[in-house]
Amino acid sequence: MTDDRRPYLSSFEDRHGRTRWRYRRSGKTISIPGQPGEPDFEEAYRAAIEGRAPRKATVIKHPGATVPRSFKDAWQRVLRTPEWLRHDDATKAKNTRLAEDFLNMTVVDEVTDVWGDMLVSEFRRRHAKDIIARLSATPHKAKHMLVAIRKMIMVALDEEWIDTDPTYKLSYRPEYKGWRAWTEAERAQFEIRWPIGTAPRTCYGLALWLGNRRSDVSRLTWPMFNFDRRQVVIRTKKGDKELVLPITPMLLEILAPLDRTTDFVLMNAYGNPYSEKSLTGMMAHWTKMAGMAAGCTLHGLRKSLGKLLAEGGASTRQLMETLGHDDIEHAELYSREASQAILAKDGMSKVTRLVQGKKRRG
Repeated sequence: MTDDRRPYLSSFEDRHGRTRWRYRRSGKTISIPGQPGEPDFEEAYRAAIEGRAPRKATVIKHPGATVPRSFKDAWQRVLRTPEWLRHDDATKAKNTRLAEDFLNMTVVDEVTDVWGDMLVSEFRRRHAKDIIARLSATPHKAKHMLVAIRKMIMVALDEEWIDTDPTYKLSYRPEYKGWRAWTEAERAQFEIRWPIGTAPRTCYGLALWLGNRRSDVSRLTWPMFNFDRRQVVIRTKKGDKELVLPITPMLLEILAPLDRTTDFVLMNAYGNPYSEKSLTGMMAHWTKMAGMAAGCTLHGLRKSLGKLLAEGGASTRQLMETLGHDDIEHAELYSREASQAILAKDGMSKVTRLVQGKKRRG
């Protein structure tokens, strides 16, 4: 059937009974999609008459658009999962930064396509290894970014976008060192400069004898301390764990002269509590005023307690419960360091006795 209003255009019914259109001229046949009046039909017919290829509509991507089943789509779904909602604010902030870095990371160097717009189903094991390699200068960031990516992959599995996890059994565990513990000489130097009763010594004592992170040191209040039972109950900011810790004689000595009518234990010169962020800078300032080299950090005092616990023979489980660690790997660092020193000392003592014994017999 021809259309007199449209030269060289005719229609026919296919084997399914659907009406289809074609442009036929000079022995050349061009299939025209759709039906008259539709944009694709009209453009295809006009292109056939003009002897050119049909123009496709320009797709303008909205800056905030999310491609369905993409990594960005998966991340938005991660934020609604029960597992995510149970995380504390610090963990959420850390994972969000890592996820955003990944979503904005280019798929390949020197291209503009980013992983956030890519379908999760297109992610392969080689891509995960490439991301780890690109972050080789910051291995711990690479390790934690892999954890964030796996959160998105788990959502994709739950939504049945993919059937398998491309990172399954992909292990990446860079050597962990962290902040170093203070030496005995450094602790002695700090204590000489800052006597008991000063804010620097109070901060130092709380961090050392409780093993708390800065986020917990800054929030310690007097009601947490039960001096009759000689214990303090702390709800950690990271991990939201309740720790019941003993008030040791060393800590009691630090706390004895302090004013207990205030809310917070650690107060600045203006009578206000320190923020957790300010404590990092203040400890750097206090150690500098004590004539100490850089590297003696507030978190290093937590490491100092871990080392002392290990050297005193504390088990890995005792280390974990005292310091609030969930990862046994962190706790075992102290045990390995202390065990090496103790075993080496004991071993060389035996060698010394053997050599000296031979000399006496000779």
